Amino acid sequence: MKKNLTAILFVLFSCQSFAQNVHLNQIPSPQIFKGNETTAFRDPAVIFNDGWFHLFFTMTEIERDGKIFSYTATSMSDDLIHWTTPRKLTPRDQRLNYSSPGDIIKYKNEWLLCLQTYPRPDYDVSQMPKYGDQTARLFIMRSNDLQYWSKPELLKVKGAAVPESEMGRMIDPYLIQDKDQPSKYWCFYKQNGVSLSYTYDFENWTWFGRTDAGENVCVLTDNNQYIMLHSPSNGIGIKRSENLVNWFEQGSLITLGQNEWQWAKGRITAGTVIKLKDNQDAKYLMFFHGSGPLTEKEGDFDKNASIGIAWSNDLQTWTWPGKEK
Repeated sequence: MKKNLTAILFVLFSCQSFAQNVHLNQIPSPQIFKGNETTAFRDPAVIFNDGWFHLFFTMTEIERDGKIFSYTATSMSDDLIHWTTPRKLTPRDQRLNYSSPGDIIKYKNEWLLCLQTYPRPDYDVSQMPKYGDQTARLFIMRSNDLQYWSKPELLKVKGAAVPESEMGRMIDPYLIQDKDQPSKYWCFYKQNGVSLSYTYDFENWTWFGRTDAGENVCVLTDNNQYIMLHSPSNGIGIKRSENLVNWFEQGSLITLGQNEWQWAKGRITAGTVIKLKDNQDAKYLMFFHGSGPLTEKEGDFDKNASIGIAWSNDLQTWTWPGKEK
């Protein structure tokens, strides 16, 4: 019944425009999804389509027996205030732990969502925090409607000649169309800094190179440049490049309201940004996650992590719900 209601609401409201529903200054809190002692919300990815924001994220749960499982989950909103109950898209399996959705793109009339595995077999609270092992790999899922998704497919981003067992640990994928060649697509991912591979069909891949950067990369294009948002140990940095080889730092590290937010004292990270259209409040919208009050190494990694929201006109000066002007 709940699934049918969601589908009905989607049809009823999908024709409404962004400008009609969304007023950023009416969002009551910078926390979109609030973590607690048994739940963490991390690694957001977002797309706006037909009047709806579709948010994808890692949802980690500590079960009653202390075992810990991660999922890729999703929620929808037409106003950035009211969100549907998170819905898990991937199976309960510590050997997989599909998570860290990077972004969603349209390719040949299909939606593609990139994500990773984060294997942590036999993981429970006595080992917190435990990070994904060396078998972490990258995947895509396919959809016609942003609601129902295919089973994950491995991305052989090192090329067909490299066996999966020899690809090395890789996490945090992000897909983007080449700014000069529309038929060419890039995958950024965390391995040896940030690595890049390209494809023309999402089946055959060529490794391109790597650059120094943090994790959870998000890449935009603007004025014939690529803009990379990335996450070092704390905060979100920005780099620019015209050729994907030479990258230059821009501005200072973005930490938003961390000094005042107990829920993000431990770390702010995983910023993902989309450009807004027909909106007078801001040009860019950012989702990110904050954890705290403890640091991730102290334990607030698989718990007490929340997804937050902020916006900007220039990617340097940021505003969020409740910020004093």
